[in-house]
Amino acid sequence: MSSPNISFDQIPSSIRKPGKYFEFNTKLAVRTLPGNPQRVLVVAQRLANGTQPALVSADVFSDSQAATLFGSGSYAHLMARAAITANPYLQLTVIGVDDAEAGLAAAADIIVTGPATSQGVVSLYVGTARTDVAVDVSDTAATIATALAAALTKQADLPITATAAAGTVKVKARHKGAAGNGIKLHAESTAAGVTVADAAMTGGQVDPDLAPALAVVVNGGHNIVVNPFADQASLTTIRTHLEFVSGPREQRGAIGVWGWPGSLSSGTTLAAQANNGRIACGWHRGSVKLPCEIAAAYAAVIASEEDPARPLNTLELLGLDVTPIDQRPSVTEQENALYNGLSPFEIGPGDKVQIVRAITTYTKDPQGIEDVSLLDLTTIRTLDYARKAYRERIALRFPREKLSERTPEKVRSELLDVSYKLEELEILEAVDENKAGHVVERDSQDVNRLNAKIPVDVVNGLHVFAGRIDLLL
Repeated sequence: MSSPNISFDQIPSSIRKPGKYFEFNTKLAVRTLPGNPQRVLVVAQRLANGTQPALVSADVFSDSQAATLFGSGSYAHLMARAAITANPYLQLTVIGVDDAEAGLAAAADIIVTGPATSQGVVSLYVGTARTDVAVDVSDTAATIATALAAALTKQADLPITATAAAGTVKVKARHKGAAGNGIKLHAESTAAGVTVADAAMTGGQVDPDLAPALAVVVNGGHNIVVNPFADQASLTTIRTHLEFVSGPREQRGAIGVWGWPGSLSSGTTLAAQANNGRIACGWHRGSVKLPCEIAAAYAAVIASEEDPARPLNTLELLGLDVTPIDQRPSVTEQENALYNGLSPFEIGPGDKVQIVRAITTYTKDPQGIEDVSLLDLTTIRTLDYARKAYRERIALRFPREKLSERTPEKVRSELLDVSYKLEELEILEAVDENKAGHVVERDSQDVNRLNAKIPVDVVNGLHVFAGRIDLLL
């Protein structure tokens, strides 16, 4: 007689009182794959007038809420705004950090000349935000500068503060740190006799360390982490965090995103320093947006696609600026970027900013050999989702399982079922061809352990179509 296959969790075999006893077994209830909602984490500088303390995370649902929590015009506020604009249904968490004590704020002097010989308007762009002041005939440079500084001060959500002195508008970043050097200023005047000189923000030094904030949210289960800075130090910190939370022990797969508005050569240099299959950079050359705003918008659009295998090509990045024609990368430059770890953006029909192709910064293996295994961002996202699906299925089916000779085959059956369901959704393919490769066996050293080998042939994106047109006369 074969051994019984029915086991009970709550009804013991020792019952002697006559009766009909039933328990509920929910281990077999779930036969589908898990959902794949994407949670985004923004780590960014906060202002002292924000109500949310530093290193305390908060779920954010609106622009105004972010302004209240982290201070209007803070990088945390601007990043939340960019993310929500790009994806209004985003699951967004923000954790603020204080400026580095040794940091210095970037600054610039906007020099105004006058007097005005006609009426007109003086405008100053801070990124894409324009501030206007009216100019009357005979207004002096000092009068115009004072009015412009006052108008800028009323714009509480700008990343700068402004004061006036002797015909000069003195602009200063709200935050200390090198990130302030990336604030773009541009001035215009329509009043005759009045000129307003452009100036670059300079002098910002020492961005805060992101590691303490990431340590606080290490168990948060966020799928996408947005890096506010574009430098090697922050990329290294993000990479360390991602490798820890995504590793085989923690198993909370996540990716990191940063933004780059600068040159191709500088961007590819940074990408090479990151060189990681979990880190992606959105390249938007010529943008007047801050790198942190570009990163937040890119991350929000990535999160909008819950199918991990579906390419992000052509998806619009709402809220990002339309760059000048001379700044838009050519096809050759886009190819160069895609071979060197940058995900280029382009201006599509209707002046929409769109993703060309989402790739990671991983281009070479530890030996320095070119490696395309993790080129597309969809690959690591697919692997993370597949791991989640296998892990949850085994956890549901075998929460208190005995390890007998029958167990390996039961586990293998469940793993194969998950593989087939992933194939049905076109996340994996060729499961039948790889069926024999699904191996579950006892460990040779630990009597309480099962080992499994699961081949996954991920579905690739259709990125290139080539056709030959034959002329017939």
